[in-house]
Amino acid sequence: MYGTIESLDRLIEKFASLPGVGKKTAERLAYGLIMSSEENVRSFSDAMLKAKENIHLCPVCQSLTDKELCSVCANEARDHSVICVVEDPKVVLSLEKVRQFSGVYHVLHGSISPTHGITPDKLKISELTERVAKGGIREVILATNATFSGDTTALYISQLLKEYDVKITRLAYGIPVGADLEYADSITLLKALEGRREF
Repeated sequence: MYGTIESLDRLIEKFASLPGVGKKTAERLAYGLIMSSEENVRSFSDAMLKAKENIHLCPVCQSLTDKELCSVCANEARDHSVICVVEDPKVVLSLEKVRQFSGVYHVLHGSISPTHGITPDKLKISELTERVAKGGIREVILATNATFSGDTTALYISQLLKEYDVKITRLAYGIPVGADLEYADSITLLKALEGRREF
């Protein structure tokens, strides 16, 4: 096609491959980057590379960190006997903004969805059962999204954990069905945490 620039098209394609970025947004990002100074582009590139090199999964909760343990798992003042199970590391940030939860987290990195090829073995579920099996856990809060796959995941985990002496609760439905937790406001998240129920 006349007027195409291969390297710009490739950059747009790369931006468009990111979750939540459509074709138009990818074009704006690519043009914005191209029109930036070389120093800004190098700084942007360096930030991406450093983030990729330094950020890894916390060996305990599977959230993201650039330290040996994430800041929540490393905090001895937290209640390590209460684990809040979430689908995505971004949900941890949302729940932390509420400043009412004093337990720790476990990130699954998705939810069960056979239609999308996501089976339990592709999630961090075995790491959760290992944590519970070690003992010292009194409650597991299932804070998966209020969607079909989120509910399926919560039910699956609750069945797995039945053999352990642990209270299993589910976030109250102050959160709209079909909504992702990362987009919920702090008050809604607080009410959902306060109104959690036995699963």
